[in-house]
Amino acid sequence: MRNTLLLVHCWLLLLAATGNSTHASAQASPGANDTIVKESVLITSFPFKQFYGGVVVIRAQLKGIPDTLQFILDTGSAGISLDTSTCARLGIPLAPSDKIVRGLGGSKQVSFAENRTLILPGLEVDSLNFHVNDYELISQVYGLQVDGIIGHSLLSRYIVNVDYDKEMINIYTKGKFSYPRGGLLLKPSLSLIPIVSAPLRNGKAQSNNRYYFDTGAGMCLLLSNQFVKDSGLLSSRKRQRKIIQTEAQGLGGKMEMHITTIQEFKIGNYNFRNVPVYLFDDKFNITAYPFLGGMIGNDLLRRFNLFLNYPKKEIYLLPNTHYRDPFDYSYTGLILYLIDGRIEITDIIKNSPAEKAGIHKGDIILAINNNFSKNLQVYRDILKNVGTRPTLLLMRDTQLIIKKLPIKSIL
Repeated sequence: MRNTLLLVHCWLLLLAATGNSTHASAQASPGANDTIVKESVLITSFPFKQFYGGVVVIRAQLKGIPDTLQFILDTGSAGISLDTSTCARLGIPLAPSDKIVRGLGGSKQVSFAENRTLILPGLEVDSLNFHVNDYELISQVYGLQVDGIIGHSLLSRYIVNVDYDKEMINIYTKGKFSYPRGGLLLKPSLSLIPIVSAPLRNGKAQSNNRYYFDTGAGMCLLLSNQFVKDSGLLSSRKRQRKIIQTEAQGLGGKMEMHITTIQEFKIGNYNFRNVPVYLFDDKFNITAYPFLGGMIGNDLLRRFNLFLNYPKKEIYLLPNTHYRDPFDYSYTGLILYLIDGRIEITDIIKNSPAEKAGIHKGDIILAINNNFSKNLQVYRDILKNVGTRPTLLLMRDTQLIIKKLPIKSIL
């Protein structure tokens, strides 16, 4: 199902206007003069929830506001942000700015909620300047209220461990840190968003390029069409692989993409085969190709417990129990959103299994296989089972309709 509904969250929140470094430096921890390197100390540990594609959602508060909010933890964000509707609901005052946020589907000028304090379990993080974006579409994609994105502004202050086995976040002070044995230490290029080098191969075509390291995106790989064309990745191969149309959601709205698989992708000495890859036309120059080829998303990164050590510009990957999880190759052609408490089919990909099954845009899903939970994540899990034909109970206008939907594979 993920191949027909790409979960790109708010994508790369790049503050493109001059003066972005001012925001970053204003949020740096005081007292970081390092004549003596102290041992890192655990500050706090707290649970998180995983959503589609392994995206990490944590609960936190803003000082002075009792509501508990939900944030995506996102290495693909160059700052920290709040949702427009959340700010309006909570009465948070906003300051206009000339800063521009660039995303997968467009760019926009943003306002800021300045000098706020984020309250995590066991930790208060002050002097944060939240830029404000509209995350309604992202909330509909995930089926939960996304109140904001936590990125570089917080990650740059601490050492953050994301343990996908225990679904726990562990936050440590800056300092001398001993990584557990058995993993791989990366030395990414890291100004605001980590960039890592990785080789990939498809048939005889090979390339070693650089990619954003993006835990906020629920896919394995996203490559720009420009990079794919110049590298010949899809033109030189023994076996023709399927290239299927799909749709993506990100900052700026929806956009058309395609999905296929590549034969091999490596991070250090970790080798992944037949990896699902999304292809996009980088109209807004997010990857600045040939500077970057695309991005690595969290459906691949969640296979490691991550140690994000931004102060030392290090990322440590430790394979976890999900390392050998099968990739999601399912294909239905359904685009699903949770809108006003109802799971609505907002689009049908042309010539897809969903179209051939007689499912229509605008149909409301009441149940799948007699599951009436209206839980978007549960339904997507059911729709990942390649080779099955789940039964969908639909509401079309005022009529109840039952359809069988074959789950095909992109392989």
